[in-house]
Amino acid sequence: MTSDAPATSLDAAARVGAAVQSVIVGKPATVQLALTVLLAGGHLLVEDVPGVGKTMLAKSLARSLGCSVRRIQFTPDLLPGDVVGVSIFNRETRDFEFKPGAVFANIIVGDEINRASPKTQSALLECMEEGQVTVDGTTYLLGRPFMVIATQNPAEMEGTYPLPEAQRDRFMARVRMGYPDRTSEIAMLQAHGAHDPLEAVQPVTDAAEVRDMIDAVRRVYVAPAIDAYVVDLVSATRSHALVRLGASPRAALHLLRASRASAALAGRGHVLPDDVQRLAPSVLAHRLVLSTDAHLSRTTQEDVVTDIVARVPLPASA
Repeated sequence: MTSDAPATSLDAAARVGAAVQSVIVGKPATVQLALTVLLAGGHLLVEDVPGVGKTMLAKSLARSLGCSVRRIQFTPDLLPGDVVGVSIFNRETRDFEFKPGAVFANIIVGDEINRASPKTQSALLECMEEGQVTVDGTTYLLGRPFMVIATQNPAEMEGTYPLPEAQRDRFMARVRMGYPDRTSEIAMLQAHGAHDPLEAVQPVTDAAEVRDMIDAVRRVYVAPAIDAYVVDLVSATRSHALVRLGASPRAALHLLRASRASAALAGRGHVLPDDVQRLAPSVLAHRLVLSTDAHLSRTTQEDVVTDIVARVPLPASA
């Protein structure tokens, strides 16, 4: 990676981070992870109970980027055509014409994604992985950057459909907002009580600069020992005693890309094992399907990944 690339990414990312943190009070780590996923060219899943700021995080990030934004409210009656688009017969031209759906934007804010049926959820599979949609045999390319920021409520809540494994695997990382501490909650009441802080958020970058940042992150150097370490971590999820379905090769690729973005945000032109370890729970945990024994022992997906990180030896040299 060129020496000025980390500085370029840092400058623009710092502006975006400051804009988001003006809305999301007391959650710097959460905002940092969202920025990491953005620079890595991935998609973000925000999961938690209602009312903790999931949608606010997604909307503030989208508004600060200056890119085209579409919001999709996922409901049980939402159809796949509403998401990707449909072909409609035009009587004047006597031909079918394509009407683009909501995914034709740079940033897609998918609110409560697990309230839609699995059929509608699957409409996102192609666009999230390949940056395109296919309708009636015709393929339409999506613009760059393309990022889906989806929120979901915990699966045990009423009216939710669990995300299928293929859908979860396309999200680079999952973040849980959590409740704010007392000081942050008081600050939130003071900041949000009189006005909507989203109204004050202005774009601090644009689509072209975001594309440049993503391209710069891809040039961050990764030593062969780091590649091997990532593969060892992901492979360990497939043989863990409490895991029924481990992480996929796509998970290894996502972990490496996120680690590159983390290094760039830290001003480095190379990835360290610390980058990989810090991101492993967020990138790997939501992809794991745990065994019955894990559920009986109340072991979480994050617990399993933390155990794996502690057990897998660090690379001898990076």
